Amino acid sequence: MFDPSGRRVLVTGASSGLGAALARGLAERGAIVGLCARRADRLDAVLAAVREHSPESRSWTVDLGDVDGLDAFADQVVDDLGGLDLLVNNAGIPKRRWAWAHRADEVADVLRIDLHSPIRLTQALLPALEASGGHVVFIGSVAARLGPPAEAVYSAAKAGITAYAEGLRVDLGVAGSSIGVHVVQPGVLGTELFALPDNDASISDVEPLDPSEIVPAVLGALDSGATETFVPGWFADLPPVKATDLDGFLQGAVEYTRGRLDELGLPRPDRPAH
Repeated sequence: MFDPSGRRVLVTGASSGLGAALARGLAERGAIVGLCARRADRLDAVLAAVREHSPESRSWTVDLGDVDGLDAFADQVVDDLGGLDLLVNNAGIPKRRWAWAHRADEVADVLRIDLHSPIRLTQALLPALEASGGHVVFIGSVAARLGPPAEAVYSAAKAGITAYAEGLRVDLGVAGSSIGVHVVQPGVLGTELFALPDNDASISDVEPLDPSEIVPAVLGALDSGATETFVPGWFADLPPVKATDLDGFLQGAVEYTRGRLDELGLPRPDRPAH
């Protein structure tokens, strides 16, 4: 069984939401947690809570969207923690928008922060993880597998990071590496992620789970060695249904979405304009 006690962990995007829940949950179980995020004030508050359980934990204020600075940041993390046993790539940004309505800068931002950045950071930290026989966990999304409405670009980024994790696991296996690679795909958890400004309104009718549910999901993946884990677990039943009848599944999503828009009194999207 995976025991976090004494493990050196980096959690990205740890100033709120799932990252903060993971940082606290791992610290409560004895891990030495490194936290990073852009918002220094919120990061400081999470670090204070983490240090109640893990006094050696520390934080760095960093913009992970600055991908050219990630090699230097990775070196700093390894130096400051004295190595690394677990990387949790959690940082990400949402964007709920009809597929053709995205601005070019939105597309670039989502792909840079949700896809490009975790790949670059992982590559920079692989030598440290190899030295410790460690693990890397990517916090993805059920959007990677299900094609939800008004999340095409976000879904593409999460599908991309899922594919990268699968390919990384294969390549490391070919090389005989002991690094574990895992993707945890959350469904609707009760964070501020999709309540942020400049996102279209949510139309989901799924009851959000408490963000703390991400902690046993990650620990379960590490215990089992599973490449992919869903939270809540019942979401794992949906990708096989989609695979057996893709057209029917997607048409069902169209009909569900139209029904939800009508139920909520929201307008249907305009067609793409010439």
